[in-house]
Amino acid sequence: MSDGDDDTTELSPESFDERLTEAEEALEAAETEADLDEVEATLDDIEADVEAADLPEPDDEDEEDPAEELESRLSDLRDDLESQRGPYAEDAVETLDEAKSTIADTRWTEQGEGEIVAAVETFADEFNGVLDASVSVDGDDEDALTAAVDDAVSAIEAADLDADEDAETIADLIEVTDGLADGLDDAQEWDDLETREQLQVQGFYDVLGHYKDFPPELSALKEHEKRGNVEMIALAFESFQSDFMQEYCIEAFTRMNDDRAYETIEGQAKRRDKGVIKAIGKMAAEEGVEMLVDYVDTDSDPALQKVVFKALGEIGSEEATQPIANKLVTENDNVRSAAARALGLIGDTRAVEPLSDVVADDDVDSVRASAAWALRQIGTEDALEAAAGYADDRSFLVQREAELATEFLGDDVEAEATV
Repeated sequence: MSDGDDDTTELSPESFDERLTEAEEALEAAETEADLDEVEATLDDIEADVEAADLPEPDDEDEEDPAEELESRLSDLRDDLESQRGPYAEDAVETLDEAKSTIADTRWTEQGEGEIVAAVETFADEFNGVLDASVSVDGDDEDALTAAVDDAVSAIEAADLDADEDAETIADLIEVTDGLADGLDDAQEWDDLETREQLQVQGFYDVLGHYKDFPPELSALKEHEKRGNVEMIALAFESFQSDFMQEYCIEAFTRMNDDRAYETIEGQAKRRDKGVIKAIGKMAAEEGVEMLVDYVDTDSDPALQKVVFKALGEIGSEEATQPIANKLVTENDNVRSAAARALGLIGDTRAVEPLSDVVADDDVDSVRASAAWALRQIGTEDALEAAAGYADDRSFLVQREAELATEFLGDDVEAEATV
C-alpha cells in the first residue's frame, strides 16, 4: 500500500485505475523476464490494496461495482502478463517427455512403426541444427527411439538456455519439438487400423463403391446420411475417437431428425453436450424428455437452459410444461424468453395464463414479445385473445404479435360462420 496522509483518497477507484494504467504501460514496455517480474509484483501490490480498501458499493444492482471492475481489469492484465512470458526451454522438454511416452505407450501398425522412426530421425537432424548437438537414432526399435529423445532432453538441459538471451533458440527448439509431436500424431496407430477394419467388416465403406475420396470415412458418412442409414452413422459415432467425426455424426443426426439415433447419443446428452441435446430436440425423441426436464433448473448455465428449453419444445411433451413455466419468472431475461417460446412450441393450454401474465407484467419487451408469440402458437381462442389485446402496445414486437393474433381470431370467426 502506498504511504500518504489520506488513505481514502489513495484507495479510491480512481487511484486504482491510475495504478493499473501505469502497470499496463509497464507491461507493454517490458522486454525481459525481469521486467515482467516487476509488473507482476506491482499487480500483486495493487490486488492486496484492492482487497484491503473500503470501496464504495453500488446503490442499486444496475450500477457497476467498482471492486468487480478493478478485479476484472487485474485479471485481464495477469492474463496478458502470462501470454507475454516465455517461451522457455522447459516447454520443449515437456513436449519431448510427452513424445517419449507416446512412442512407448502406443501400439503402432507396421506402417506406423516406419513413420515414427522417420519422425524421430527428422527431429534429430533439425534438433542438431538448432543446438549444434549430436543426437542420433541408433536403430528402429522403441528403445533406440526413446534413447534419442532422452539425449535431446539432456542436450537442452546442458545448454542452460536463458529465456531472454536465448529466446530465438528456444523458439526454434519448440518448433522442432512440436514437429516431432505432430509427426507422431500423424503416424498410424494400431487402433486406427483396427477401427477401419471393423467398419469394413460391418459394411460401412460399401456405399463408396470402387472409389474412396479422402478421407473415406467422411465420404461414407455423407453417403449414409443421404440414404438415411442411421445405424451406420451410429456405428461411426461409436467407433471414431476424432472430435471432428463425432461432431459431424451429431450434425447428421440433427439433420436427419430420426429418433433411432437416440440410444447412441444419450450418453453424451447426460454429459450435457449442447450439440447432442439440440439433436435430441430435432429428433423429437420422447425418450429424452425425463433427462432434459432434469436440466431445466440448471440456473448456473443459461446457455444450456436455452438449448434444453428449445429441445423440449420441439419434442412437444406436456410433461415439460410446468417446469418450464416456472422459469418465466427467473432473473435472466434471455432464459425467460426461451422458456416462453418453448411453451409456445409445446402448445399446452395450461401455459396460457402464465404467458398472459408475462405479456402484462414483464419488464423486458423482448420477453413479452416471446410470450405473445407463444400464445399465438398455442392458438386457442383464449390464447389468441390474450395476445390480441396489445395492439397499441409500447413495443412494436408485441404490437406485431397482437396484430397477427387478431388476424387469426378473424379467420377463426369467418370459418365458424361458414360452417
